[in-house]
Amino acid sequence: MEDLTTSLAGARQGDNEVLEQLFSELYRDLRQLAHARLKSHETFTLLNTTALVHESYLRFLKAGRVQFADRANFIGYAARVMRSVVVDFARESLAQCRGGQEVHITLETDAAASPARGGREILRVHEALDELATVSERMVRVVEMRYFGGMSDAEIGEILRLTERTVRRDWEKARIILAAALKR
Repeated sequence: MEDLTTSLAGARQGDNEVLEQLFSELYRDLRQLAHARLKSHETFTLLNTTALVHESYLRFLKAGRVQFADRANFIGYAARVMRSVVVDFARESLAQCRGGQEVHITLETDAAASPARGGREILRVHEALDELATVSERMVRVVEMRYFGGMSDAEIGEILRLTERTVRRDWEKARIILAAALKR
């Protein structure tokens, strides 16, 4: 745990070598996070768990100085970076796919298995999250961790320092707001 604290402090200073050590210490956790995000997308994407973790690592390096108070903050930030990677990959896939018809979108924690539908759903949820951010940044973080990170209410509560009940309430409110945004 002391090594983890040292690694977090070094990452805050912008030391890429220390960030690499931090990634190696938390690699298993990051793989679990990435696997949870991709487990329902085997036919959706060529992006696999390892590729998602490694692309996230590259984005961490590119970002430079990042602020992590503790392990929970690091994992929460990783969920946000993985969201960004998945959204960018979906955009790229859809750009190559062109065409298609509108599909009915529901906000569930598992995206569709079809490549076009799954990619469109991810992008629409991403845009709706940008709208939700104007209402509540905390609700956005809850949705990111649950939808893009595959985390449980307990895990989200630990990271955001909220009770599970508050996480569930934020999730329910966010679903209502996002459902309305997705209908437009």
